[in-house]
Amino acid sequence: MRCPFCEATDTKVIDSRSSKDGYVVRRRRSCEHCKSRFTTYEKIEDLLPMVVKKDYRREAFDRKKILKGVQQACQKRPVSIETIDSIVDSIEKHFMERNDKEIESREVGELLMDALREVDQVAYVRFASVYREFRDVGEFMVELEDLLAKEGESKGE
Repeated sequence: MRCPFCEATDTKVIDSRSSKDGYVVRRRRSCEHCKSRFTTYEKIEDLLPMVVKKDYRREAFDRKKILKGVQQACQKRPVSIETIDSIVDSIEKHFMERNDKEIESREVGELLMDALREVDQVAYVRFASVYREFRDVGEFMVELEDLLAKEGESKGE
């Protein structure tokens, strides 16, 4: 492993830890040349499905793109990065376990909206407004009314 500070290739592993779900190994490393320490993550390379977009284009499943969308929806909201990572991890794991070669972008968006609805309703509405491409305030209000109705049902009202 190349040192990110001095680019020497002589590094050693100081500590290894498996993540909670066992899919990632975190390794703490030390450079023998400059004595700097850094962390690497080892993950099984999975073949994720192709995502079929609304216009029928196909593109590779991109965790970073999903993460960016969730982070934008949760911006300035009391949602921890751990929670955001957990949402993205669960979406990625869901599609890995299904073992499909292709999935519709609609499925990804719906799963993300369901997860965000449980975590933060403002983040959910932000994500939904972009994902569903609201064109006016009326469409936005319909989504809010639906959210309020579901909240009332869950509280037994």
